[in-house]
Amino acid sequence: MNSIESHLAPAGLTRDREQTLHEITVYLAPRSLDEALQAMADGAATVLCGGTDLAPQTESGMRQYQAKLLNIRRIAGLGGIEAEGDKIRIGAVTTIGEIRRNAALAKIAPVLVEAADHFASEQIRNAASVGGNLCNASPAGDMSPPLLVLGASVELACWREGAVRTRQIPLERFFVGPGKTVKLPEELLTAIVFDRPAADFVARFRKSGPRPALEISTVSVALGARVADGRLSDVRVAMGSVAPTPLRARHVEAALEGKPLDAATIAAAVAATAEDAKPIDDVRASTWYRSHLVRVFVEEVLNHVRGN
Repeated sequence: MNSIESHLAPAGLTRDREQTLHEITVYLAPRSLDEALQAMADGAATVLCGGTDLAPQTESGMRQYQAKLLNIRRIAGLGGIEAEGDKIRIGAVTTIGEIRRNAALAKIAPVLVEAADHFASEQIRNAASVGGNLCNASPAGDMSPPLLVLGASVELACWREGAVRTRQIPLERFFVGPGKTVKLPEELLTAIVFDRPAADFVARFRKSGPRPALEISTVSVALGARVADGRLSDVRVAMGSVAPTPLRARHVEAALEGKPLDAATIAAAVAATAEDAKPIDDVRASTWYRSHLVRVFVEEVLNHVRGN
């Protein structure tokens, strides 16, 4: 499936805003997770948080509201950043702006703060939630590559047999296609969790575009690895906008794992991008240009790590 064009509204599907709103017959703004999950138990609710993706998609006709609209912004416990101990937990309704301004994350996972700094505009950062960005499942989602290199998982919750049931899914298995995830209709993404990176862990994020803080990614690359004695280990490389989903670049990782970070290793990693990145032509870039950008970005981030 086309990894970018699938997120553009087909011609002729623009719908009247008033007609769209009239389809909503029930609006709920629960204060507790139990209440929200019980309302979602029939799998027939549209979840609203920041609305920065939902609103334009419904206006364009790409999505339709279900009769029940569920605003999760006020649910206790779904926000905030917990950075104590070995696990880092980010609540699903935490905004991109909150991530960008969080001093603890700036020390623990600066690659995530860096990506947040290149996310849309200030107004959108202050409304968009990290959970919504992941559930939108865009191949170009800015928060996916840095979270992939951090080894993040998502926590999904549902109401089953009279109680809240939760499961954790590694983020690399969460996306299954453009706009599609493994999340069931009755499930709510409640948090993103990852292990505190080791002291020798370094990570970098690179995104294309002449206005990288406002433009949808043409290509994005994130790298994370432990660096000791000039060698890389526990390497993770993630890419966006080069396949139907954000992905881990396994061939690039293999070219780097355990190797000295020298010119030959960097050249091998750059060559390996051809095995992982499978971009397409669309309205924003050609296959050739995306393939070229991936090579350039991988070389840049590796040289940056090497230089430091």
